[in-house]
Amino acid sequence: MNYKMDSTNSSIATEKTAVVIGGSIAGMLAAQVLTKHFDRVIILERDLLKTIEQAEQRPGVPQSLHVHGLLMRGQQILEQLFPGIVAELADSGAPLINWTADCPWLGFGGWSPRFRSHLTTPTFSRNLLELTIRKHLAANDRVEFRSATQVTSLLSNVNKTAVTGVQIRTGNEPETEIFADLVVDATGRNSRTPHWLQGMGYEPPQETIVNSFLGYASRWYQLPADLQIDWHSVFITAQPPGTRGGVLYQIEGKRWILTMVGIGRDYPPTDEAGFLEFARSLRSPMIYEAIKNAEPISPIYAYKRTENSLRHYEKLSRFPENLVVLGDAVCSFNPVYGQGMTTAALGAVTLDECLSQQGNLIGLSRRFQKQLNQVISVPWMMATGEDFRWSTTEGGQPSFINKMMQRYLEQVLVLQSKSAEVHQLFLEVVNMIKPPSAFFHPRILIQVLRQVFAFQIQGENLNQGESLPKSLPAVVK
Repeated sequence: MNYKMDSTNSSIATEKTAVVIGGSIAGMLAAQVLTKHFDRVIILERDLLKTIEQAEQRPGVPQSLHVHGLLMRGQQILEQLFPGIVAELADSGAPLINWTADCPWLGFGGWSPRFRSHLTTPTFSRNLLELTIRKHLAANDRVEFRSATQVTSLLSNVNKTAVTGVQIRTGNEPETEIFADLVVDATGRNSRTPHWLQGMGYEPPQETIVNSFLGYASRWYQLPADLQIDWHSVFITAQPPGTRGGVLYQIEGKRWILTMVGIGRDYPPTDEAGFLEFARSLRSPMIYEAIKNAEPISPIYAYKRTENSLRHYEKLSRFPENLVVLGDAVCSFNPVYGQGMTTAALGAVTLDECLSQQGNLIGLSRRFQKQLNQVISVPWMMATGEDFRWSTTEGGQPSFINKMMQRYLEQVLVLQSKSAEVHQLFLEVVNMIKPPSAFFHPRILIQVLRQVFAFQIQGENLNQGESLPKSLPAVVK
């Protein structure tokens, strides 16, 4: 145990304490894990949280009013950390959606087959999920949640080899200190840790940014009472060189969120007429037909900070003890791929594993950052690989291997519209319950090779005066 003066209560603390900076999804999941290893976990959230009885919009999460998806792997982790939470979301009105049966998907080669599978998750607003997790933490007597509290700096020992706590400001009160055995930065894209490290004499991490200049605009609708449809959500993907896509997503309260995306600065408009016209311009009129007469219940929200950003903490030769960084503070993805919350959950699991594998905190910080980087590598490859399909993307170029992978996956995506097996496998990989290497299973590889051979034959026929079927995507012509 550590015996330290905590100036927030002027008493001797005899408990092992962890501080989590940031009370969003990543921070709350990390806090739940930390309760297994620490006597006291303090979550410090900059936003003022008024209640735990009603979902609310926070200034610190401007993207929360857009579509958010919890992938199936994330759902599994959430249920492990908070048993019963999936049922609670359903009780709050979140519909359960079977992604192969209830969600028409327009991909590279056309509409994918629809059939029932094990791929079922609830769909909900980001605010409802945060509220539900926060209620669980409020019931945990090891967790203390302090809102309207900003961390102004890190505390360290005399030689600055270890972090010993944080300096905070709550409202208009004087700055105070909280001493802790471990500090976790879960503050997202605007993390101050690189700045704080420089102040302690450390090098800040290098950062890799891949930006497809994607922007999106969203609006909420009330489901029409007389609606006659056989689906819950719709995905219309952008097909290069095209730049527009959209998702209509059913959530609690019998509402829809429509989020439309434009790539390469082809940003969706936020005026009424322009927004509807953008919906009409998608590859299919399905979303437009669904919402053109639906009742809007919100303004049109826009968001453009969508670049993929990776801070390479794992490469630092020096890093202070008793500090870890996770969630978007390390790696933030283009949100259109829906990986953020699930990757945050994987980060919490990784932290739990690292703490369980060693009896003390010595060496934990660097070990965790290296293991987290391994966890991040697959979703990073998937997100940036997709963004590199557009010539307007900036931030480096895909390697030769990545280009070959991209060409192969293009064929897989075309097969997705023809094969129920491939469509299910694609969604299993997207949901992080199977690795991308599953696309190279011999059964899938044979189908890809047959398709490539068929396209070559069609190309020869085309040279002889025949035309390719119009349903084939441009990428394979």
